[in-house]
Amino acid sequence: MKTKKRMNNKEKTFLAIIVPVVILFFTFNTLPMLKGVMYSFTNYKGYGSSDWVGVRNYLDLITDTRVWGSYLFTFKYAIAGTILVNIISLLMALGLNSAIRFKSALRGIYFVPNILGGLVIGYIFSFIFTYIIPAVGQALGISFLENSILASEQFAWVGVLIVGVWQAVAMNTIIYISGLQTVPSDVYEASMLDGASKWKEFWRVTLPLVMPFVTINLVLSTKNFLMVFDQIMALTKGGPAQSTESISYLIYRNGMDGGQFGFQSANAVVFFVVIVAISLFQMIVLNKKEEQL
Repeated sequence: MKTKKRMNNKEKTFLAIIVPVVILFFTFNTLPMLKGVMYSFTNYKGYGSSDWVGVRNYLDLITDTRVWGSYLFTFKYAIAGTILVNIISLLMALGLNSAIRFKSALRGIYFVPNILGGLVIGYIFSFIFTYIIPAVGQALGISFLENSILASEQFAWVGVLIVGVWQAVAMNTIIYISGLQTVPSDVYEASMLDGASKWKEFWRVTLPLVMPFVTINLVLSTKNFLMVFDQIMALTKGGPAQSTESISYLIYRNGMDGGQFGFQSANAVVFFVVIVAISLFQMIVLNKKEEQL
């Protein structure tokens, strides 16, 4: 007769840690997501009773101009933000990884924006854009600075972009610095002996070796910019004239306050699929690029 194998202390500790985490993750993440998918097939308003409407909410998304406008703004914001953040982060990482004075202090200072909450930073910049910059513009007689950029239907998204990029640069820079520190110093010595210029050294040596970190940053920054919410909430609340209304903000606003809980649940499901598809596409393309390099 076989006896049951008793768990050792290591296995018991592992279960004691992993089981509560799985339960909490399912309760606060997976279960609400499944309920959201269920609500997307109903006309639930966020209160009261609801009826099953099938795929009607998904069909209505196709003809809703406000939804299309929010997708257009979100993609424009995400593309511009991803490009700017990764260029600035890589340049900062190259500078902070070189032999400069006060390197450790500078690494601490530039990381401060990432520590502060998005809403806190948003409200601070809202005050700067609304009061300080217009006052400076009036004092110096610079006409285009006299009005708040957040009040401009054409340029308000630029103000939101400045805040988003300013906050996102820190984390991406950390990842790039980690990548640069994995590059062996003898590789640079060999390129220097070959007479390669700094520019050629960057393109032929540094970039190919840190490409996995570029992939990580591109995927993460694109995902984060697509999910922009805090900056919109603090700076513009989707205005003026819905010109800065992101998908996340539209889902929150009309789902919670607008009586469109079921409709916006469908929007959230589609948005989730879009983000996953974009992330997978980026991973496939960038992984192929890594192999080529």
